[in-house]
Amino acid sequence: MRAIFLAVYRFAYTNIIRRLIFRSSAQETHQQMLRLLASLDRSPLFNSLLAAARRLVFPPHECSVGGVRLTNPLILAAGLVKGEGFETEEQAAAAVARGENIIPGWRAMPRLVGPVEFGSFTRHPRLGNPGVIVWRDETTHSTQNRIGLRNPGVKAAAVFLARHRHNLPACFGINIAVSPGITEPDRQEIEIAESFRAFLDQNIRPSWFTLNLSCPNTEDDPGSRQTEEQTRRLCRAALDAIGTDNVPLWVKISPELAPEQYRVLIRVFHETGVQAVIATNTLPRPAPNDPALTAGVGGGKLHAAALEAVCILAREKTLNNYAVDIIGCGGILDGCSYRQFRETGADAAQYWSALVYRGPLAAALIESELQHGNT
Repeated sequence: MRAIFLAVYRFAYTNIIRRLIFRSSAQETHQQMLRLLASLDRSPLFNSLLAAARRLVFPPHECSVGGVRLTNPLILAAGLVKGEGFETEEQAAAAVARGENIIPGWRAMPRLVGPVEFGSFTRHPRLGNPGVIVWRDETTHSTQNRIGLRNPGVKAAAVFLARHRHNLPACFGINIAVSPGITEPDRQEIEIAESFRAFLDQNIRPSWFTLNLSCPNTEDDPGSRQTEEQTRRLCRAALDAIGTDNVPLWVKISPELAPEQYRVLIRVFHETGVQAVIATNTLPRPAPNDPALTAGVGGGKLHAAALEAVCILAREKTLNNYAVDIIGCGGILDGCSYRQFRETGADAAQYWSALVYRGPLAAALIESELQHGNT
């Protein structure tokens, strides 16, 4: 039954649904998807149907990665379920008080796809970048965005999730990024600590936290965040904030770092107690509508760089017996690309662009193709 359903879905999405969706721009489609998710979040009936669909197409496949018992080794990466942008904390708090859904997809997406990483969230709300901020390249099955860390800020996000605690998924992560423009190390550490505590103080304990050290679409992606000293400082600040709450910490890093930088980073993660590294975030490249601006590239164009990062990290992990799991992220679009990450040393994987090119059941297709050796 599962194989037949997925075969029908694959044909329908590739030959009919995707063609209809792609008549609209990537920007328009992204906005429509967020509105749809907000509507689905409100409906217990639709969420029950989504959960039933997931049980039908995803075979049981629990695994332990990064100190977390995952219901599935394919995780929806941060960037979709991240919330609306606001100018101030007061505006974000007022929206929560009015009962607005400030994080579209918080309920619907985990019901359908399983593990989801919410965020990135920053200490203070961000409106994100204006204008056209999302693109796709169909020839390479790539995506590109300069959303600019749009989010409601950690305080409003934490209060919102606390209000819906009884409907939160059993397995989800929260991704926290350093605020763009904050360059003083002491201030970065303070903001990171406050961000983690904002959720924990609301009794929101995700399955894992991710510290995002790479923000390529904000014009603020300094390499200094991923040097030994600064990485160690930020990881310790996050772990100290988590304290006795014992939520595993993962860290997300950039593609195209020097090999020695990757070797240093995984050593720091091992020494500080980080339990997993996500490799990698998107590639910083010129925005299609303005070469002077930077937009992060994901999907097919990211695959080789992310795979190389995983390869270097995995070799160093094996050589030194580091207790850090590796989560591949970049161009996982089918069973073949997923298999490459697993064979290179990834213990699990994150995906995002696959949603665009293969639809909401992309992870089920990828896992089925891995299992049966086809794409």
